[in-house]
Amino acid sequence: MSEVKIVDARGSFCPGPLMELIAAMRAASVGEELEVLSTDRGSAEDIPEWIKKVGHDLISSSEEAGVYRLRVRKAK
Repeated sequence: MSEVKIVDARGSFCPGPLMELIAAMRAASVGEELEVLSTDRGSAEDIPEWIKKVGHDLISSSEEAGVYRLRVRKAK
């Protein structure tokens, strides 16, 4: 399995983390996994909504010490 790419968007505010993820997804290959780190609470809702809308896979979503971690897989 390939290494998960980290998109570190901590300290960035909406829509920054989502924009950073979109840029990383464009550069990623199908099947590749990315993990977004964000301190913006909105990311926990915005990113899963975008992932579902565009047809990628949300693998996991968690929050620890104010940092949201969202792991996604590029599906197409």
